[in-house]
Amino acid sequence: MKDSRIDAYVARSEDFAKPILKHLRELVHQTCPDIVETIKWGFPHFDNQGILCSMAAFKHHCSFGFWKATLMEDYAKLLHPMDATGMGHFGKLKTLNDLPSENILVTYIKEAVRLNRDGVKLQRRPSQTAKIKLTVPPDFKKALVKNKKALMVFEEFNYSNKKDYLEWITEAKTETTRSKRLATTVEWLSEGKIRNWKYVRK
Repeated sequence: MKDSRIDAYVARSEDFAKPILKHLRELVHQTCPDIVETIKWGFPHFDNQGILCSMAAFKHHCSFGFWKATLMEDYAKLLHPMDATGMGHFGKLKTLNDLPSENILVTYIKEAVRLNRDGVKLQRRPSQTAKIKLTVPPDFKKALVKNKKALMVFEEFNYSNKKDYLEWITEAKTETTRSKRLATTVEWLSEGKIRNWKYVRK
């Protein structure tokens, strides 16, 4: 079942992103004809007895990821950890050539469908650091609300990645520095970048 909101999402995406999003969307439907489309957290999701996978478009790249990737059989050894690439399990997608072959993608999609239909639950591992609640300052919240992509990426980040940004902002010595860091944070988040993205090996 297709959702007109996703038609609109694709239409307003950057030109390079449109063929990638259209290809992924059609492949998901071909593999699982009874898939249900929806928008969650501002970007397209595909449901079948629970969330199956999602895709998103940014200014310079797209992403595609599976909700239960940590439980899936990584047949082709292509599933990247989310943190290593900013977002998505196949890295930053800039052209159709960045995607695995259709056969490989179909295999992964079928595996995700099987997990949902078998009722396999995604277990949340308890984290010691998660006991310390992170407080998002009002000015940062306001800036994120104005940029849906940045908000979505921040919400999907793990505890450490959120903490890195929050500490960088709150440790600013002056209001001018804080304002600059806020603006930079929103820009980097909208591009799917972690705080120390410059130091991540490519």
